[in-house]
Amino acid sequence: MNFDDTPQEAGFRETARKWVEANAPKELHAELSKSSLGRIRLAKQDIVDVGKAWQKKKFEAGWACLHWPKEYGGRGATPIERVIWQQEEGVYGKLTQPFQIGEGMCGPTVMAFGSEDAKRRYLPKLASGEEIWCQLFSEPSAGSDVAGLRTRAEKKGDNWIVNGQKIWTSGAHYSDYGLLIARTDPDVPKHKGLTMFFLDMKSPGVEVRPIKQANGMQEFNEVYFTDVVIPDSQRLGAVGDGWSVSLTTLMNERMSIGARLATGVPEMFEFCSNLMFEDGLAIDDPAVRSKLASWAVKSSGLKYTSYRAISALSKGERPGPENSIGKLVSGMMLQDIATYAMDLQGAAGVLTGSDEETVQGQFQQMLLSSPSMRIAGGTDEILRNIIAERVLGLPGDIRVDKDVPYNKIPTKGR
Repeated sequence: MNFDDTPQEAGFRETARKWVEANAPKELHAELSKSSLGRIRLAKQDIVDVGKAWQKKKFEAGWACLHWPKEYGGRGATPIERVIWQQEEGVYGKLTQPFQIGEGMCGPTVMAFGSEDAKRRYLPKLASGEEIWCQLFSEPSAGSDVAGLRTRAEKKGDNWIVNGQKIWTSGAHYSDYGLLIARTDPDVPKHKGLTMFFLDMKSPGVEVRPIKQANGMQEFNEVYFTDVVIPDSQRLGAVGDGWSVSLTTLMNERMSIGARLATGVPEMFEFCSNLMFEDGLAIDDPAVRSKLASWAVKSSGLKYTSYRAISALSKGERPGPENSIGKLVSGMMLQDIATYAMDLQGAAGVLTGSDEETVQGQFQQMLLSSPSMRIAGGTDEILRNIIAERVLGLPGDIRVDKDVPYNKIPTKGR
């Protein structure tokens, strides 16, 4: 591939750069530049409020959800133009964190399976940041094995009545809408009895309980459904076809996580360039340099794997299983780099982020956040199975419950 800008792309880049320079909230630049290793939080402002303001400004100028069709709130831009925009938006792209699930996962699913009325009603408000979406998939007994979920949806007239529980739902506490996958037929194998819906998160019977995380933040939630009414018009895809619909969401999720996840490589290089050992700078130590070289190679591989996915999108192809590679590698790198940084810091690694110890606090946040990134969007083991079976063509894993009706699968407490 030739990664040099064409004349048209160079013009697009210059236009984007000038707009960002004229409109970005520069007062947040320093703070955003230091927030890439852990979850993003601002000292004096709420990330959701600031993010909404930035998203609205981008939307009004035609810079939000660039690759979406214009009639749904986008710009109709090419995948390459989308990459150029992300490069020029730089650190201010971190302000879009509250919208990443909606823009990267929920929106494409609604676009692929929603009615025309639903697309025109919900997608522009999602693109503008007026409404935020979340993804309601994982359950206490169905994390990696999402198809084993227990949340039930029963048809009553033109509505569905939903009862059950979801967990690890990012952003549910500030979301307006959510994608929900539920079991509509327990008498067929587990993958075949699922149906996808979207619902108003303020509906009667929806209860959101934030989960306190090890890093001190509360971004994940438990969500309970008690006799929640969802109109059939808010169903995505056919009844019983929820698993196929969910694959669109999951493939976009893995591509989004793999493409946007900060691995900490630049910060690690900077840290080692300033850390003094007894015999000199850490970056001059052969063992440290070997580690850094390995991570630099992997980081380059992630970048070009992402470009391959973008190239496929530019040809009209849907995200495929190969996007699991980026998510798998970046998640492991995040944890490895954080662990090694803490080892290098020694006793200083326990510091939690006082003004003079910002770097140490950042790596601590990275270490505490990193396990979740190896679970969200599919565990390492699930992703390895996907890569082995669907990319490399290796024999499938043994699944003894594959053709067994869901209600006949032995389990506790169903």
